[in-house]
Amino acid sequence: MHNSSRRSFLRTTALTGAGTAALGLVGAPPAGAADSASTGAASADPGATDAARSRRPDAESPRFTVVVMPDTQYLFDDRSIHPEPVEASFRYLLERGREENIVFLAHLGDLTQNGLAHEFEPIGESFRLLDRRGLPYSVLAGNHDINSSTDDQRGRTPYLDVFGPQRFRRSRTFGGASPDGYNSCHVFRAGGRDWLLLALDWRPSPAGIAWAQGVIRRHPTSPVILTTHELIYADNYGEEGRFSEFGARLWDQLIAGNDQIFLAVNGHYWPPARVTRKNAAGRDVHVHITNYQDRYYGGAGMIRLYRFDLARNTIDVETFSPWLLAKDPARLNVLERQEIERTGAQDYFSVPIDFEQRFAGFAPVPPRPARPARPMLVRGTVAYWRFDGSRQDGSPVGDGERVADLSGRGNDLTKVSVPGSPADALTWSAQHHPDQPGHGSLYFRGNKNPLRGAHLQTVPSAPLNTATFPNGYTVEAFFKLPAGWDAGQNGWAALLSRWGLSKEAGKTQGDPDEPVATLSLSPGRELQWAVYPVNLPGPVTNWGHELPLDTWWHVAVVNDGRHTTMYVDGCPVARNPATRATGLSTLGLPWMLGGFAYGGRLDQVLHGWVGDVRIAERALRVEQFMIG
Repeated sequence: MHNSSRRSFLRTTALTGAGTAALGLVGAPPAGAADSASTGAASADPGATDAARSRRPDAESPRFTVVVMPDTQYLFDDRSIHPEPVEASFRYLLERGREENIVFLAHLGDLTQNGLAHEFEPIGESFRLLDRRGLPYSVLAGNHDINSSTDDQRGRTPYLDVFGPQRFRRSRTFGGASPDGYNSCHVFRAGGRDWLLLALDWRPSPAGIAWAQGVIRRHPTSPVILTTHELIYADNYGEEGRFSEFGARLWDQLIAGNDQIFLAVNGHYWPPARVTRKNAAGRDVHVHITNYQDRYYGGAGMIRLYRFDLARNTIDVETFSPWLLAKDPARLNVLERQEIERTGAQDYFSVPIDFEQRFAGFAPVPPRPARPARPMLVRGTVAYWRFDGSRQDGSPVGDGERVADLSGRGNDLTKVSVPGSPADALTWSAQHHPDQPGHGSLYFRGNKNPLRGAHLQTVPSAPLNTATFPNGYTVEAFFKLPAGWDAGQNGWAALLSRWGLSKEAGKTQGDPDEPVATLSLSPGRELQWAVYPVNLPGPVTNWGHELPLDTWWHVAVVNDGRHTTMYVDGCPVARNPATRATGLSTLGLPWMLGGFAYGGRLDQVLHGWVGDVRIAERALRVEQFMIG
């Protein structure tokens, strides 16, 4: 039966499940059911070998997968035992473990239909597939696994005999269990940090809640995934999930007050649904229900993959049945074809999470401290400018003020203002790229129509003015474009450019009024390195991709004496020319920071921030970039 009245009955009475099947088994928990927070490593199965350890996931990769398996009760129902779908899922995870970087599997309860010993025996044996290969997992008791009218103080049951703490003693992720044995915690390492998973009983008692609170306190910087059997429900597919009466209590008593809990997953109800709620700290908690026991073949061993991608700040979610997936497509029946994969909005979706921001309340990432200038002066450095120091944030750069070249080569910068520009057209700023050596920048308030702003340029005596870089070069800069950047007013402004026209340098191809070198930003916010090399009659251009506004970026342009490659945040872009390009043409005129000249006159001034800038007379390796 699958309707709202059934759902109301489940929420209010909690009487479905094992019932009297478990009543005669109440007693003392089995030996070893007490909290075991200091348990060891390896596998629960004595047959575990080095092969199990060899499949350990990449703990430092920013991409990893947590797997959820919901209610399997209809596959283990008295004398109707069908382990094949569950075991197919387990084999799939073992075969794809390295490819998917699977770090953990969480079962959401209702392993069996009646909580009988002869039901637990076969599903316990199925889980030994994971034990033998060392894939860590958690289980919890659903209302069909025990007497549903009891809480976690119910005593001994067949569930506890098979899936109690003793089973996990040698699991490398097992962090212990509550004294009753029905609540457990697991710590796995992924994405370069420890994550805590709580597997809570169908009805954790006040003692169970207190135990969970204590576990979270003992792991104060670990993000927490909470799994339990009942939490939210939805009456119809596509509806937003709503807390059940018990789920609301669990939210109030445990989840809302613990900012570390960012994801909570439950089974029990169907259809699948999700909701995002704000906790007491004002941060999002993503709550999902996944359960497919109502589908063909008791859910066909459905699993849900939570693919974490910390680099993309996203969790991608996919739901499917490996058992059906493995079958010969030509032999699938009508229902099997429909159930291989669930692609509705509640089954196949992505969850955007800015992980650093979400976890900032309990595990803030310490800001990278400023680095001294000297280590930045790698071999070949001919100019290094940075804009930190004692200047007040927002104060104007004074007319005639000099910015020293920290390389000691004498390539100092001076301010040049467009007539009629305000005094604050160029100001000192405390803003900076998080990986920038110097914690400061310059803010250019450039505008094209009418032309306003100020830029910096090298002094007339600077050796950089005559440099041609015959053996290669590297140009690096940190920058940010403001949210109000306008393509018409600010497009084609340059981060760095060189005075002198291509025609004056004797070039016969390309635009005769172009500067001989410029690192510009197109109206489409694409970086462009357009230069006239010494060995060619025309220009060579590297193109970047469209860059979001209000974001700090690092750009490096590297020439090895033959070819030029542009890197954005240390990553090579696609449009790097294969043309052999040697050196940079020069007329002995100054370089400009924030200015762009066309046709022999200043044409545009940058609108945005520029941080540290470095130029070297050789090709630097990526690991030598200032962003490194």
